[in-house]
Amino acid sequence: MKNTKIIATHGPAIQWESDILALYDAGVNVLRFNFSHAQYEGVREVLEIMRKNNRSGRTAISMLLDTKWPEIRTGDLSEKQLYKKGDVFKFYISKNDFIEDGSSLFCDYAFLGEDAFEWQIIDVDSWLFQVQVLKIEDTYLEVQAQNDATIWSRRHVNLPWVRLQMPGITDKDKEDIKFAALESMDFIAMSFVRTAENVQELRAYLRELWAEHIKIISKIENQEWIDNLTGIIQASDGIMVARGDLGIEVPIEKLPTYQSNMVAETLSAGKFTIIATHLLESMIDNPFPTRAEVNDIYNSVMQRSDAVMLSGETAAGKYPIKSVTVMANTVREAEQNIALQQRDFSNTWLTSRDLEKKSLIKSAIHAGEELWVQALFIFTKTWKLARLASSFRPNFPIYAFTMNLESVAYMNILYGVHPYLIANWDNKFVENIYTAIDICKCEWSLVPGNKIMVVNDIQKWDREIPVVELMEITQ
Repeated sequence: MKNTKIIATHGPAIQWESDILALYDAGVNVLRFNFSHAQYEGVREVLEIMRKNNRSGRTAISMLLDTKWPEIRTGDLSEKQLYKKGDVFKFYISKNDFIEDGSSLFCDYAFLGEDAFEWQIIDVDSWLFQVQVLKIEDTYLEVQAQNDATIWSRRHVNLPWVRLQMPGITDKDKEDIKFAALESMDFIAMSFVRTAENVQELRAYLRELWAEHIKIISKIENQEWIDNLTGIIQASDGIMVARGDLGIEVPIEKLPTYQSNMVAETLSAGKFTIIATHLLESMIDNPFPTRAEVNDIYNSVMQRSDAVMLSGETAAGKYPIKSVTVMANTVREAEQNIALQQRDFSNTWLTSRDLEKKSLIKSAIHAGEELWVQALFIFTKTWKLARLASSFRPNFPIYAFTMNLESVAYMNILYGVHPYLIANWDNKFVENIYTAIDICKCEWSLVPGNKIMVVNDIQKWDREIPVVELMEITQ
């Protein structure tokens, strides 16, 4: 079993129910739907397949919606345009003023003239084309090509180190979030989060939709996180290091340092982390990864991230299942070499009841490590006790048992937590313990002679019971 979770992205490469089952068997814990491209009807069909298999116990895959956000793009062109280094041309701000003349481009960011500055570098098409601003006019920027390039319609535009005048949630995002609420999805990844207020705006909208159960993952994709990361972490349920746009917005050589710092700060706050983008990019077209990609996955695990994510590799790649297999095998290899230490984390976001739970789980983990137990058993209605346990990063697996399928979905993303639904939940504590032990014995996770620490977070049982108990598994 692996402790680091895997998120895969749905797309044309995953067409059938058999594909979803194969992804799960290969090691996928969460399926992501990228709403820059996804269509409601197609996603709805896939969600129904997932729910059916989750209910039957065949799979336990969580559902994540990734918002589009207000992208900045170039305009439509009738044909590709060729540029040579040193070419000077116009970058229009107003679509009404734009005339396609073989070199000029249009940018759909309305505040380009206000936010850009002379000698600034603007990135087009994910760093493939860079232009420098020479002069700013009312309706266009005069720019100079910094390299040769071929540009087609609707290319991404990035303005590094500029605080963009963008809304936190667009009208399209609101429709997509409403879809997530209606379909009872588990997570929303909010793109280009810049401040804690962006997250609070989304949380307020989820309250309006009666969908507060959906957990918010803030995607860090531009330089504004440097000033605002602490507040964003506190407002969010988890953080995604989205290295695609982030690697364009900041100096590329700083990206590894930023990733390491973001993961460390998120873990110190007791929240979960995801590392995303280009982990196995070469496997979109090739059946074998590069050595650098394998090292990247390995190092992401060694940083103690909760999850690693595949994007185009599973959405549109030629080898979606093999990509997951390579990632899962690399994760397991890294986990054999990681020395975890019980590390405390901030109490900032915890209620008084949460602090009680934290003390309880901390004591159980400390005692378990001294007594060389093989596992920690948690009985919980929600996922909070499991998140607290995961945040300590104990050196033994955490098996979390619940009567709620929704709670299983939330726990799927947490490092080291293996959640199980006890379908025939018994209000007698001892019976549920033995049901849980039988589950682990059937999966060969535990064998007779193993010792486990049992932590109970459910207060209403048939009798008074200890909240922490040491047990040995017998025949």
